Amino acid sequence: MLEAIELVEATPDALGLARRLVASGAIPASAPEDALHVALAATNGAAYLLTWNCKHIANAAIRNKIEQECERAGLAPPVLCTPLELLEEPSDVA
Repeated sequence: MLEAIELVEATPDALGLARRLVASGAIPASAPEDALHVALAATNGAAYLLTWNCKHIANAAIRNKIEQECERAGLAPPVLCTPLELLEEPSDVA
């Protein structure tokens, strides 16, 4: 089953974006692995990054900062959300 899963590499572009995410304050310096997680998704063209990490990644307060840094690097940011957010049906809000 795992043979069908594409592996991604920590390229210089991904490492550079991870450093940029930390340097800009989008992701705290205490969480460089979270910055790399986002950077790997962005540099590999992932449409979504599903995570349970609501402290530094799927967090409404910082999501915009992460997206801005990806865009400044010339990359389309992945949608950052929890698996439940992806599966939820839109509500009928008037």
